[in-house]
Amino acid sequence: MQLNELVTITSADQQAWAALEKSILYYQGRPVGTVAAFDVSVEALNYDQCFVRDFVSSALLFLMKGKAEIVRNFLEETLKLQPKERELDAYKPGRGLIPASFKVVLNNGEESLEADFGEHAIARVTPVDSCLWWMILLRAYVISTKDFSLAYQPEFQKGIRLIMELCLATRFDMYPTLLVPDGACMIDRRLGIYGHPLEIQTLFYTALRAARELLICQGNQDIVEAIDNRLPLLCAHIRQHYWIDINRLNAIYRFKGEEYGKTAVNLFNVYADSIPYYELDKWLPKKGGYLAGNVGPSQLDTRFFSLGNLMAIISDLASVEQSQAIMNLIEKRWDDLVGDMPMKICFPALEHEEYRIVTGCDPKNIPWSYHNGGNWPVLMWMLVAAAVKTNRTNLAEMAIEIAEARLSEDEWPEYYDGKKGRLMGKQARKFQTWTIAGFLLAKELIANPSYLPLVSFDELPPEVVSRACEFEINSVDNYTPRA
Repeated sequence: MQLNELVTITSADQQAWAALEKSILYYQGRPVGTVAAFDVSVEALNYDQCFVRDFVSSALLFLMKGKAEIVRNFLEETLKLQPKERELDAYKPGRGLIPASFKVVLNNGEESLEADFGEHAIARVTPVDSCLWWMILLRAYVISTKDFSLAYQPEFQKGIRLIMELCLATRFDMYPTLLVPDGACMIDRRLGIYGHPLEIQTLFYTALRAARELLICQGNQDIVEAIDNRLPLLCAHIRQHYWIDINRLNAIYRFKGEEYGKTAVNLFNVYADSIPYYELDKWLPKKGGYLAGNVGPSQLDTRFFSLGNLMAIISDLASVEQSQAIMNLIEKRWDDLVGDMPMKICFPALEHEEYRIVTGCDPKNIPWSYHNGGNWPVLMWMLVAAAVKTNRTNLAEMAIEIAEARLSEDEWPEYYDGKKGRLMGKQARKFQTWTIAGFLLAKELIANPSYLPLVSFDELPPEVVSRACEFEINSVDNYTPRA
């Protein structure tokens, strides 16, 4: 399929746009978001709500089409739901959080918005990623509309500051990464990602860069200084400690354990026997690599998590060389990571006793389903964005061609099952809004690469990252970030 064929309007496009328009959520006569899914064949549960992370795909698409009003309304209304006061009540959300989702409720004939911070969610998971996606979307809105006045409003400046305080201030951790519980992001069920999962670190980095562009320095000097300090440290930490390729695998294979002090090489005390060397040795191409799923005390999660790796490319968290290596890996292991529907949320799946222990026998997360190795079409727009960013548009074209042949016919399901994604998800909702938006967004990005700056940045200067590495390894007390 040629590029000019990809950008033509197809019947699938028309169906997708019609379904997207149908998903728009209205509040007091104004569009404020999109519902998660519009599948009338099953019980709605919370799929009739607007999820912050889900709406980002639709919002980017609306911005590209000049429909900024719904995005602005969304940003304003979700900001009003953000808790502004400190709470010592354990059952109330902390100051600065953005809810996972919200819905329109009717009381005595009057509409109001009801937020869910996880207190109603399955397993009561905490929406750590919501405030990060909100920051990323706010920047995209400003870049698209040139409406800096929205971000400069006092309530938005306070909202940004509260999010940054939540992420940067009080913490137990001694790493530049964010420590979070399981189920804190798009993978919102137990899957062994507690600690420092790549997805959260990538979104954290992107949100920090967005906040740095939008915060007015006057009155926020402490937060700006904290961001300037954290960005290079976080970037260096991820590039150094999360990276896996053949050379890095060889180094880890020869790690010594129980090292103490500043001269330690195996900083996280990762034991060699915990790494599936022989599987990785066969799977890793010579010129490919990726960012590990998680790093922490005696932990190196070698699973490939798509969102974290793709967003690391898009946001320039991964270096230019690492970005090309990740795309090499995707190309060489296309059947494993993409298969018959772009693309797997993670690879490989947890199976057998490991599945039982880690997931708690979750019947929705059986091997090669849902979060546990399922294929999620929404990830297609990130794959295409990463392909455009790295000038690997042939991969983007292949992904769109695969999706275009199936998604409309299958009625836009939430996810697919099986090792190659050939089976429609057993419990997947149809007419899933972010599946629809992800497909349309992917086509817009490859047709108009000029839209990429909505979610992308320039790479941090190499000298900043290298000095951050020096700070981390040698604990240089007088490190000061580049202005």
